[in-house]
Amino acid sequence: MSEQSTDLRETVRKRYAAAAVKVTEGGPTCCGPQPVEAGENFGSALYAADERDALPAEAVAASLGCGNPTAVAELREGERVLDLGSGGGIDVLLSARRVGPTGKAYGVDMTDEMLALALANAEEAGATNVEFLKGTIESVPLPSNTVDVVISNCVINLSVDKPAVFAETFRVLKPGGRIGVSDIVADDTLTPEQRAERGDHVGCIAGALSFAEYRQGLEAAGFTDVEITPTRAVADGMHSAIVRAVKPAGATEANGASATAACCGAPACRTSGEQAADPSTTVAEGKAASGCRG
Repeated sequence: MSEQSTDLRETVRKRYAAAAVKVTEGGPTCCGPQPVEAGENFGSALYAADERDALPAEAVAASLGCGNPTAVAELREGERVLDLGSGGGIDVLLSARRVGPTGKAYGVDMTDEMLALALANAEEAGATNVEFLKGTIESVPLPSNTVDVVISNCVINLSVDKPAVFAETFRVLKPGGRIGVSDIVADDTLTPEQRAERGDHVGCIAGALSFAEYRQGLEAAGFTDVEITPTRAVADGMHSAIVRAVKPAGATEANGASATAACCGAPACRTSGEQAADPSTTVAEGKAASGCRG
């Protein structure tokens, strides 16, 4: 990983560590823990009231996502689910309720503070069919062909190596498995520098793929039946979107080399530092968006 990529990942880690600390140590208000400010397009307001009410207040307060992937993934009783970038655990806990006691929900996150918060939330919720793992979404600490469904809530756009995310997602899914992801996606007409003008990487804007780049990345990793459906605008030419795709029933391994070739041919697959090093893709200083990530 390049120095620029390492620095960017550390910036992301610090941002979400601070969010977890705010929830756990910021002190309760009269109505519960202090929520993380996420803006109108992000956060717990995107979940139904009955879903929020059934979870620990800290899990709800830590929500920074751009959608509700547990709803779009159509989870079924007995399935095994993986949440990429699980944060405070809201989507893992909701998934655990949907798959029931015969199923299981995993969450992977690189931030110690978020993992500690998620574990505390799972204990408070009495969830016995959940497991939180420390790791990155580019190198998931699970065996191949392990899970039925992969979900994620506004995290893939934060990755510094999106081809690796797509390849790992494909790898851990069982043949016939599927993804149901909420993420930020850019219009195909927007260049990487135009995306950066609309918000920074940590704010889930500058690192977003375009619709075409997202589709190409998933298909290069081996996915079929790719659907990317915008749900609402979060900035000019930038959308919260639902992403669905399927791992073919006969597939067992990701086509990692093809994924890298196809996706990284697109400038948005590179980090802001790598773009800046390329004279043709200098990145404008972005205006920070306030939040993203489940």
